[in-house]
Amino acid sequence: MNLSVFDRTVRMFAGLGLVTFDYFSNANWEIAFLVLGTWSVFTSTFGYCPFYRILGWNTCPTAIPTE
Repeated sequence: MNLSVFDRTVRMFAGLGLVTFDYFSNANWEIAFLVLGTWSVFTSTFGYCPFYRILGWNTCPTAIPTE
């Protein structure tokens, strides 16, 4: 895990908002909103963001052993 509770909460609400907005959008932007919203919800659910890992960022205050 590399996301704090605050990051996870913000991502969850933003992702659900994008997925909801996707329902009302036109066909040109529908896929973009759906992909971004789904990505945010999944990273929030699992508490892990691959982009944070690549950049070396970790906002999770708890160190979890990898063994």
